[in-house]
Amino acid sequence: MATVNIPVEPPKRRRIGVLTSGGDAPGMNGAVRAVVRMAIHSDCEAYAVFEGYEGLVNGGDMIRQLHWEDVRGWLSQGGTLIGSARCMAFRERPGRLKAAKNMVLRGIDALVVCGGDGSLTGADVFRSEWPGLLKELIETGELTEEQVKPYKVLNIVGLVGSIDNDMSGTDATIGCYSSLTRICDAVDDVFDTAFSHQRGFVIEVMGRHCGWLALMSAISTGADWLFIPEMPPRDGWEDSMCDIITKNRKERGKRRTIVIVAEGAQDSHLNKISSNKIKDILTTRLGLDTRTTVLGHTQRGGAACAYDRWLSTLQGVEAVRAVLDMKAESPSPVITIRENKILRTPLMEAVQDTKNVTQHIHDKDFAAAMTLRDAEFKEYHFAYLNTSTPDHPKMILPENKRMRIAIIHVGAPAGGMNQATRAAVAYCLTRGHTPLAIHNGFPGLCRHHADKPVGSVREIEWLESDSWVNEGGSDIGTNRSLPSEDYETTAKCFEQYKFDALFVVGGFEAFTAVSQLRQAREKYSAFKIPMVVLPATISNNVPGTEYSLGSDTCLNTLIDFCDAIRQSASSSRRRVFVVETQGGKSGYIATTAGLSVGAVAVYIPEQGINIKMLSRDIDFLRDNFAKDKGANRAGKLILRNECASNTYGTQVIADIFKEESEGRFESRAAVPGHFQQGGKPSPMDRIRALRMSIKCMLHLESYAGKTPDEIAADEMSATVIGIKGSQVLFSAMGGADGLEETETDWTRRRPKTEFWLELQDTVDILSGRATAGGEKETWSCYEGSTSS
Repeated sequence: MATVNIPVEPPKRRRIGVLTSGGDAPGMNGAVRAVVRMAIHSDCEAYAVFEGYEGLVNGGDMIRQLHWEDVRGWLSQGGTLIGSARCMAFRERPGRLKAAKNMVLRGIDALVVCGGDGSLTGADVFRSEWPGLLKELIETGELTEEQVKPYKVLNIVGLVGSIDNDMSGTDATIGCYSSLTRICDAVDDVFDTAFSHQRGFVIEVMGRHCGWLALMSAISTGADWLFIPEMPPRDGWEDSMCDIITKNRKERGKRRTIVIVAEGAQDSHLNKISSNKIKDILTTRLGLDTRTTVLGHTQRGGAACAYDRWLSTLQGVEAVRAVLDMKAESPSPVITIRENKILRTPLMEAVQDTKNVTQHIHDKDFAAAMTLRDAEFKEYHFAYLNTSTPDHPKMILPENKRMRIAIIHVGAPAGGMNQATRAAVAYCLTRGHTPLAIHNGFPGLCRHHADKPVGSVREIEWLESDSWVNEGGSDIGTNRSLPSEDYETTAKCFEQYKFDALFVVGGFEAFTAVSQLRQAREKYSAFKIPMVVLPATISNNVPGTEYSLGSDTCLNTLIDFCDAIRQSASSSRRRVFVVETQGGKSGYIATTAGLSVGAVAVYIPEQGINIKMLSRDIDFLRDNFAKDKGANRAGKLILRNECASNTYGTQVIADIFKEESEGRFESRAAVPGHFQQGGKPSPMDRIRALRMSIKCMLHLESYAGKTPDEIAADEMSATVIGIKGSQVLFSAMGGADGLEETETDWTRRRPKTEFWLELQDTVDILSGRATAGGEKETWSCYEGSTSS
């Protein structure tokens, strides 16, 4: 009997909606872009709901399908391009009923919501009511059973977009670091006039129930005093504030005074503390010429910083994956980040903890409110309190526990070096330790021994280090020389200056230096002291950590450069720029920047460059410019790490692309060079410098009173502090399981395992380029695929 082939209708593509709700935040557009492109890559259709929940309720043209090219250029745009609006209708069941009907009619059964806790709560309520809403729509005849049948389950995934960083369970929310950048830029500018006229400034920042912005800006700018909702000042705070400011100005010679106050600041009796009240106190009691600056909505505006672009992109991609993984019984997740790891957290647990913080503040249970903030927040608050002024009589250690702690910078300059040193000095003075700066690295140390005293080792005073709060580079000097160049003199200097501990800030050279000192302990007992490395290098290539000070500053500088380059490219027809990035033999900076600027491709040393790869990328670009509507006006970027290939240099690649383009596009080379080291450090590098530096001091302090042999026998006496996944921890350098043996690629000067390599796949997915078999297979995945 003959078989009859009956055509089977292909399954309907899944439709995923995305909306932004609540206050806008820089990075929301990056999240929408990532959701749209990841959905398309996953063979789904992407729909944008315009004007938040209002669009969901009203339907019609407010719910529109977005294609690959529709989100081109969104990474560099501030605010939210699909709009946000308060919607009272959605708070009531009839409004949610309309929203459910519109979603079914559009065939949407999954929703990614980017907003604050109120927006995410509304989304979860909508999901819980979904079966009842569908039943009611059938009973009233608005929809039929047949129409509703494919959409019995609604999946909701949350992304937290909030400049306040007020969601519990996550270290950062989309937009918070961009907002912090605006604040720090403003306060840095105020520094100049405050110093010139010896003025005081009271800076009011956003944060009704959360003091994250206020705390982090106080740390980043070295504010003299801070007011946050979670930890109100004790009664009599007016006297305490005036005493500290008077001491800083009259006894220590500080010319400028900065006070940071969150808009929700209050005293322990819940009485509001306004910026004007603080100004009046300083003016009346101290006779200080004081001005008030309320930054307001400038904190929301502008393009997203590198971190928010990176965060929103990875969280948007993870949101789509979460949608596709969810089962009917799965609780709605919110995508969070802990240290350096993207996670899924039960949405309502995070929302409830956030609401509990506000309730504890209202109930005057401030200790409980601080407990519910993440551990990072409490650590930063502790660090600020113990470094904002060195006068803490109860913190002074007994004489036999005090140490002479040497501080040295090794390697190339990096943003955060000065801030780490500043924090170490302040903590040392608070505890009674003696902070000793070694100027100009190990050569500076060796020039300053008994035979050749030239003043390269000296104590650092509070006022000197306090002025480093926003300065880039290294004020005590740094270079790449290692102690192995002169062990003998190095050991003599350690003995001469009676170093009890060594704090090394720098890159792979700093790691190598401590490794050498540790291994030389058998011959030189002077090296039997605790030593810790705080990684600081734009290359982010130090074993034992996924983050190095200076890398965020570099990324921000690089994306500013790339944004300007893209604008230049888009002003001309069909232009591609090949941009050379620094990073040594680690492709971290190139890859992360590529993700943040929407690069077409990223060439890194770990994968190399070959002619086959270049040929495929040329075909990819030709196809893009030929088919994509409007792409001939879109500048495209290719990022190439400086060590990606000895043969295919940046200019060579640009010339090859130009020659082989067949007239479809032009190409140019751009080399930002040392511009990438940046000027003033980014807020992230400033605050992490403080936190990690204090942790290093606590670690070194734990060895006080131990004998040299006891110290040398302890593997943790030579360590690297770092972020690994969701933790900040110390890793031993020596021993069978130490970093030197297990995690270091000494030849290539980088870790053996680099966590960020998986980001290469994400770069390719979001650019329309794909990966297969370890080789770059490039093609136009979709009609009109493009890069940015």
